[in-house]
Amino acid sequence: MTAQDQLQVLANTITAQQWDHLIDAHLDCEANLQGSVAVVRPGRKYAKIDIGSSGRYMVEMTTGRIYGIKSYGVIHRGHYFGTLDTISDWNWGGYHAGKMAVSA
Repeated sequence: MTAQDQLQVLANTITAQQWDHLIDAHLDCEANLQGSVAVVRPGRKYAKIDIGSSGRYMVEMTTGRIYGIKSYGVIHRGHYFGTLDTISDWNWGGYHAGKMAVSA
């Protein structure tokens, strides 16, 4: 799977989990659903993941590491959300992704 394919999987996963969160909270009006669609904005060094009209995550293209943002186009190294290979280990439904609990 190419990096572009993985980025699209991430965007689709974010959108689906955002919608699930809105539905569970009974906030699933049309405006909220439309405003929670994740879009990939590819770049040379980083790909940006926008949710609605706001930037939310940035993906380092060489490593696949996913970070939060400080401001649009500036990564926040303190907000690290795994890599493109570990997308399923995270819950993307909240404002920031959260690590999923491991069930034993």
